[in-house]
Amino acid sequence: MVDAGIRTDVAIAIADGRIVAVGAMTDVERELGDIGHRGDSDRPGSPEYIDCAGRVVTPGLVDSHTHAVFGRARYDEQELRAAGAGYMEIAEKGGGIHSSVRDLRTRGQDELLALTRVRLQRLARYGATTVEIKSGYGLSLDDELKSLRVIAGLQSETSLRLVPTWLGAHEIPRDHRDRQDGRHEYIAQLVREQIPIVAREKLATFADVFCEPGVFTLEETRTILDAARAHGLRLKLHADELEPCGGAELAAELGATSADHLAAISEAGIAALAGSNTVATLLPGTMFFLGRTRQAPARGLIDAGAVVALATDFNPGTSPTPNLPLITTMGVSQLRMSVAEVLLATTVNGAAALGLAGVTGQIASGFSADIALWDCEDAREIPYWYGDARCVATWCCGEPVHTA
Repeated sequence: MVDAGIRTDVAIAIADGRIVAVGAMTDVERELGDIGHRGDSDRPGSPEYIDCAGRVVTPGLVDSHTHAVFGRARYDEQELRAAGAGYMEIAEKGGGIHSSVRDLRTRGQDELLALTRVRLQRLARYGATTVEIKSGYGLSLDDELKSLRVIAGLQSETSLRLVPTWLGAHEIPRDHRDRQDGRHEYIAQLVREQIPIVAREKLATFADVFCEPGVFTLEETRTILDAARAHGLRLKLHADELEPCGGAELAAELGATSADHLAAISEAGIAALAGSNTVATLLPGTMFFLGRTRQAPARGLIDAGAVVALATDFNPGTSPTPNLPLITTMGVSQLRMSVAEVLLATTVNGAAALGLAGVTGQIASGFSADIALWDCEDAREIPYWYGDARCVATWCCGEPVHTA
């Protein structure tokens, strides 16, 4: 991760949604052949030229962990945390995930689709062209399916690449927590009802579980993910966010595509991920917003040889930001990552966290034409101008997504 492959004076040729040549303008034009001349737009087959005026071009950013389908914001909880209330304390009082669950259950699919559509536009404004979106605020069969159908509806109308993840195992819902054997009944419902229907209707690519003390245990997580894999879903874990519990080790053992959060990962967990193909997806915006001083050990993971990605964790309670470049700033200032490392963590490694490393995340021949153009002269400015919206345009599969 020490070399992001930054080049200067480069042209990129795109055809049929894919990158077909990268290099000096004369070399690219020679490779393409004499198919037209600049400005000769009326001639069939003549190329369209976009002058980037010496600004920075990167692969479209990959936000590989978001919870963008939700209803109301939870700004009231921020004040509670400032007064000293902890994550689990807020949850026990009916806040946190449960608050979003109660709210989402009252909303129709069309309303959620409209709310999420606006949030995707905000994510795109900051350079994202690929976005993973989880369910998880429904926690019932009907409401989880409703959330996933919102994502499917958006897939049919946006140029963004969307990756749907089922997260019915985000929490044990209150209506199951409060009765005897309710926990076991809910897990049985996940395994026997939700997962088979989600897989049969092809509503998700991944299954995810919040593996954390007080939420789902290691064995419960294993049971749920084994069922998901048996139905053809790929695996992800929310792992070791608040306490070390062996989530990273389980992710590596199961061959999960990614293990996410990892602020409390153990040395054994670092070694397990470093010896596996599981991507360590770090979410520094979450710990920042929660006011935590401990961040995921990015340097330990990278130095051990783990593949590290960065994502927003965009959600209403613990990381309400669609700004992935801001997360790269945190990667540099809080996680002590280099600029090359944060650029790779939000492009090719983010793609790897979604099983798309051979599709997007690189400006190279054969890859999808997912491009972001930045109002910068140097790539180091992307994490430097923290919080600023410097992305002026994006394309996904060669189609325009965002223009400033």
